[in-house]
Amino acid sequence: MAHIRCDFRSELLDMGTSMTVFLPENLPASTVKVVYLLHGLADNCTGWSRYTSVERYARKYNLAVVMPEVQRSFYADMTFGLAYFSFVHDELPQICSRMFGLSSEREKNYIMGLSMGGYGTLKCALNSPSRYAGCAAFSAVTDIVSVTDNSNAQRSKEAQAIFGIDKIAPESCDVSALLKKSEAKVLPRFYLACGEQDSLFGQNEAFAALLQQTGADYLFEHWPGIHSWDFWDVAVKKAFDYFFS
Repeated sequence: MAHIRCDFRSELLDMGTSMTVFLPENLPASTVKVVYLLHGLADNCTGWSRYTSVERYARKYNLAVVMPEVQRSFYADMTFGLAYFSFVHDELPQICSRMFGLSSEREKNYIMGLSMGGYGTLKCALNSPSRYAGCAAFSAVTDIVSVTDNSNAQRSKEAQAIFGIDKIAPESCDVSALLKKSEAKVLPRFYLACGEQDSLFGQNEAFAALLQQTGADYLFEHWPGIHSWDFWDVAVKKAFDYFFS
């Protein structure tokens, strides 16, 4: 398994940025399944590779894994900032196709993430459900109002940078609203996991119930755990086993 820390230029962001990439060494890149694996609020493109065994799990199934960098953007096209959603959703797959030869076929593309990255994962999948065969969200933020209503001074400023002075998230950023408008037959398969002692557990229970109401093909697993890498290391392995075994 090749482990690549890639520094490159994003034309959409108009700056240099980074991603970490795992590529199978024994197969043509165009033939392998691809997981876009999104980081959380306090991490960067190295978090998954530093704190979990995801490279080992990817090797088991000969997966390509792409872990991009989005800062603390909540995977949004920010009001006062950069267009990180468009970068991940639109530009990044094109860059990975050109640079590494990865496929754009639906049956070969999956998206996953933790916490803020779990939110970004759901947002990408629900905006373009026909693009992904599967979507996995771990300890995901599913209620964007909980972000915009945060009373912490730093988080409040970040919410203003992302959504504007009034901190009102548009419907295009509300994953529950997007799901309610979706047809089950066009959705990818979903895997959700959250620790039962995680402060986001209630949000994940509610989103799983909404998936059920929509008629989506999903699995929601939960077990004792908090918002931590110990939990996400187990969760990503379970997601890989669920989709690829």
